[in-house]
Amino acid sequence: MARQKKGSDLVRFGISIPSDLIQAFDKYIAEREYKNRSEAIRDLIREKLVEKEWDLEVQDQVVIGTITYVYDHHKRELVDEIIEIQHDFPEEVIVTQHVHLDHHNCLEVAIVRGQAQNLRRLSYKLQALKGIKHCKLTMTTTGASLS
Repeated sequence: MARQKKGSDLVRFGISIPSDLIQAFDKYIAEREYKNRSEAIRDLIREKLVEKEWDLEVQDQVVIGTITYVYDHHKRELVDEIIEIQHDFPEEVIVTQHVHLDHHNCLEVAIVRGQAQNLRRLSYKLQALKGIKHCKLTMTTTGASLS
C-alpha cells in the first residue's frame, strides 16, 4: 500500500524485485548517472505514460515529436518532394532545420505537433521517398499530462 508523506506530494511505496533484476537496474541507473533509484523509476514511468499518449487509440490527444532524416540532396526532385509533403501537413510541421553534412548528404529535423496518427503518416511519407537514406520519428510529450 502506498504511503504519502505528510505535507508533500511525494508518495512512498515498496516493491519486491529479484536480486538479479535489481543488480541490472542499478547498473542501468549508474550508466545514466542517476543519483538514485527513485529518479530512474520516475523517468521510466513517465516514458511509459508518454508512449501511452502516442497510442493510436487516443485519437484526439495532441502530441509532439521530431522527424529526423538524412537524404542525398543530389537526388533529382527530392527536395521538392520533401517540401510538398511538408506543405501537405501545415498544422503538424512547426519548423524544420536543415544541415549540410557533406557534398552529397543533408540532415533535416522537423519539429512536429498534432495527432499521433498524422505525425506517423507524415513520417512514413518522408521515409518512402527515393533518396531518403534514413528517417526516424522520435516521440515525446507536450508535458501537459506529466508532473
